[in-house]
Amino acid sequence: MAKDHPTVLVVEDEPAQREVLSYNLQAEGFDVEAAADGDTALMMVQEVMPDIIVLDWMLPGTSGIEICRRLKTRSETKNIPVIMLSARSEEVDRVRGLETGADDYVVKPYSVMELMARVRNQLRRVRPSSVGQTLSYEDIVLDAETHRVTRADAALRLGPTEFRLLATFMEKPGRVWSREQLLDRVWGRDIYVDSRTVDVHIGRLRKALCVHGGDDPLRTVRGAGYALG
Repeated sequence: MAKDHPTVLVVEDEPAQREVLSYNLQAEGFDVEAAADGDTALMMVQEVMPDIIVLDWMLPGTSGIEICRRLKTRSETKNIPVIMLSARSEEVDRVRGLETGADDYVVKPYSVMELMARVRNQLRRVRPSSVGQTLSYEDIVLDAETHRVTRADAALRLGPTEFRLLATFMEKPGRVWSREQLLDRVWGRDIYVDSRTVDVHIGRLRKALCVHGGDDPLRTVRGAGYALG
């Protein structure tokens, strides 16, 4: 299934808290995965590759602070935002959590509404199209809320897959995405798609972007993948 909605991994050992978080995140339109201990969480990160992680500090097995440290030292997971939850309210604990790599630190008990806002804020930073922002690159404008794309003020017709591809590229212009990374981001991991499918849809996207003229903004990086600009 394609990843139209961002995936949040909730790592919380208290069942009631885990259910409340999962319910409210789903109500906000997120796909939610949950883990009750640190070791399961580490396995799920590799399987699911979430867009953001809400992570309790105190967990059975591997602690939240250790999970955060490991994720931030691996190239494939270091850019996943981590919001640390903790009953530790002292400044030294906040500093330790942030210095370990947490992108935000929330003290228990917390406001669920505030936590939802913090989740959206982190996603706005790393995946702006997922929260309905308008993206622009040179003369291309992508409105993530209305699913409309224009180039030089002329409307473009993109299929849903091409739209998700373009949004991915426009979130990080210049970044080279491998076929495998695009498969994970655009198609998701729960169905099998041949990597050559990426090339087919890249070709369709290029055609759509240049239908009214203009240079092809997509760049093929031999042996590496594709990039915008």
